[in-house]
Amino acid sequence: MQMQPVTTQPDALGESPFWHPDEQMLYWLDIPGRQIRRMDPKTQVVQSWAMSQEPGCMAPARNAQGVANGLVIALRDGIYHAPQWGGALHCLAPASHDTGSTRFNDGKADPLGRFWAGTIYEPRTAALAELFSLDSRAGGAAGLLRQQGAATVANGLAWSPDASRLYWSDTTSHRIRVWDWDAAGNHMRNESVFAEWPAKPLGWQSGTGHDASYGGRPDGAAVDVEGNYYAAMFEGGRILKLSPAATQLADITVPARCPTMPCFGGPDLKTLYVTTASYGRSAAELKAWPHSGCVFAMPLDVPGLPVNFAIV
Repeated sequence: MQMQPVTTQPDALGESPFWHPDEQMLYWLDIPGRQIRRMDPKTQVVQSWAMSQEPGCMAPARNAQGVANGLVIALRDGIYHAPQWGGALHCLAPASHDTGSTRFNDGKADPLGRFWAGTIYEPRTAALAELFSLDSRAGGAAGLLRQQGAATVANGLAWSPDASRLYWSDTTSHRIRVWDWDAAGNHMRNESVFAEWPAKPLGWQSGTGHDASYGGRPDGAAVDVEGNYYAAMFEGGRILKLSPAATQLADITVPARCPTMPCFGGPDLKTLYVTTASYGRSAAELKAWPHSGCVFAMPLDVPGLPVNFAIV
């Protein structure tokens, strides 16, 4: 089976998709478009909610009693809670970075309900991006907790099925790192390189007929129930399925040059969804991949892990 588009209106930079099990809907966002989106796959009707700033990532929320509680959204200047779709946003924690040069990017909730978000240093001239966690559970530590740094474009955040490993990538350096993670104490230890790819060839341009000379760089990611890590390879037009030992198990073609983040959805979590980008892409590339910016989907044999809810 090949990936097929499931939306018709392209996003500029689609990101942060997740399947909401209570609503049976797919959520994602468009960063430069400043939109939160959701879709019922049965009708393919897309609803959009405009944001005042660029949303970098988000997660579904529940309260301490397990009742659905809207969304947690990372905007440029802080982490916000939206109890209702289309309603007011309440700031949970202001950003600690310079919002003129840095914004929140890839993130999601961890298995215990904390919300995590990495940043992107927009000049991309130095490794000044960081990774933060926010514990909004009852008795949780106040404010953002810095977890890691030494990145330029934070991406690829994911956890193993047993919550013992944490993955985080820096798209600019073409590298995915992995740590042992103490879930209860929220500590990352024993950093190592999980996977790494060659830099983009000098002078490489998409849509010139030499696309195969570059396999892309790691963007967003998701993990299945067997612990396999699915990495969207930006400018590579593919998703790589990597085993927990980083062995390549599959190379899934995406009908867009710039896939940004996969997730697992559907009632059985056996549908692989992926968001893509169209913003700033060349006319030649958009002609070759006319569905760039759309969301794509394909069935899988192995289900993915369900989305983690942020507890607020």
